[in-house]
Amino acid sequence: MNQLRPGHAELDLEHFLPYRLSVLSNRVSSMIARIYTERFALSITEWRVMAVLGRYPDLSANEVAQRTAMDKVAVSRAVAALLSAGRLRRTMAKNDRRRTHLELTPSGTRVYAQVVPVALNYERHLIAPLSAKDRATLDRILRVLLGRAVELGPVHAE
Repeated sequence: MNQLRPGHAELDLEHFLPYRLSVLSNRVSSMIARIYTERFALSITEWRVMAVLGRYPDLSANEVAQRTAMDKVAVSRAVAALLSAGRLRRTMAKNDRRRTHLELTPSGTRVYAQVVPVALNYERHLIAPLSAKDRATLDRILRVLLGRAVELGPVHAE
C-alpha cells in the first residue's frame, strides 16, 4: 500500500537507472568477490585498490580513490590492510617528499595475476548473450553516462 500523500512523486525502483546499476554492480562484484575473498581474504575495496594499482602503478591513495570513485576513508583502510598484509608497498615521491606512491609487492602481484583471469572469465560469461554491436553500444552508453555523472556532480534539490 502506498503511504505517500497524493501529489508526491513515487520512485519506481525497477525502472530507476541508478538503482538498477547499483543492483547490477553489487551482484557482479559479490560474485567475483566470493573467489578472491575465499582464496586471498581480500575485501571488495582491497581488490579494487589492487586492480587499479595493477593497471596504474605508482598512484597515491587519493588518486586511487579518484579513479575508483570510492570513499577516501574506505581506500585508506584498504591500503592500510594491504600494506599490513605485504601486498602493497608505499614509497616517497622523488620530486615531492610529501607525496607517496603505492605499488603492488611481488606478493600482491601474484594475487593480482591469479584474480584477473577469474574476473575476466566472469565478465566473458556475463556479456556472452550480447552481440558485438550490443557490447560496443553498452560501452559507449557507459562512457556517456559516466561523463555526464561527472559533469552533473552532486545532486541538488530543486
